[in-house]
Amino acid sequence: MIYGYCRVSTAHQHEENQHFVIEKFANKNDIKIDEWVEEKISSSKKLSDRKLSIILAKLKPGDILITTEISRLGRSLLEVMSILQMCLEKECQVWTLKENFRLGADIQSKVLAFAFGLSAELSKSLLQERVRESLARRRASGKRLGRPRGAKSKTLKLGKNKKKVKGLIGKGISKNQICKIMNVSKKTLTAFIQQETVGL
Repeated sequence: MIYGYCRVSTAHQHEENQHFVIEKFANKNDIKIDEWVEEKISSSKKLSDRKLSIILAKLKPGDILITTEISRLGRSLLEVMSILQMCLEKECQVWTLKENFRLGADIQSKVLAFAFGLSAELSKSLLQERVRESLARRRASGKRLGRPRGAKSKTLKLGKNKKKVKGLIGKGISKNQICKIMNVSKKTLTAFIQQETVGL
């Protein structure tokens, strides 16, 4: 059996691109993909929660698992090594198109598998470190992180319409009516009034 495996991490990515690459390779080399497995799931999820685990359980000696690149199998060094070891023990091959390798039971394949898995792990670690450093710089510069809180965002909206709010209050319109007109909660309106010392 020859399996084609495609995986993307988010709903914004499309596994169809990987499918196309594998299918093009198969057609060019006169290979028939017997079964496709495609999924949208992060490689950080447990292997048992991924469709890939179903393929691994079905593999038999001589089977081939084709994927676009080794990082599709997993981002963790230990997980990648575990998956490749499982395939090697079952006397199966793992073909990766981007790296153009045919990982089998020979020692060279084991060394390459280790190198690729290590590269994927280092890439993930470096990315996480860059994110941490970037956040630290933003904090140090006094910039607020994350989205504005809902209440504060609504208060800012009222601040931009200060004259209108004051006008409504001056006309004796109730707080409930003003909240409906401005599409804010009574708590937000009260906080705004206190902040602006408008008073009723």
